[in-house]
Amino acid sequence: MAKTQLNVRVDEGTARAARERALARGMSVNRYIEELVRQDTGEVGHTFVEAAADFMKSYESVFAEEFGADREGHRVRRSEGRR
Repeated sequence: MAKTQLNVRVDEGTARAARERALARGMSVNRYIEELVRQDTGEVGHTFVEAAADFMKSYESVFAEEFGADREGHRVRRSEGRR
């Protein structure tokens, strides 16, 4: 998808909040604002899928350790201990 540059003027408090929220979500301010607009225009489902994909990528190693191929759908309960 082609990108278009927008220049937006906001007060310093809004700019600071956007930077902080984007940082907390591990994304750029551009992507954060783009997702806000998508949510506002009804593309919430698409945004959710992207966020879920980002989450899975961020925690890929944790999921692999917990649910790796050697576990084949079996989740070890804490009381069973690790195999």
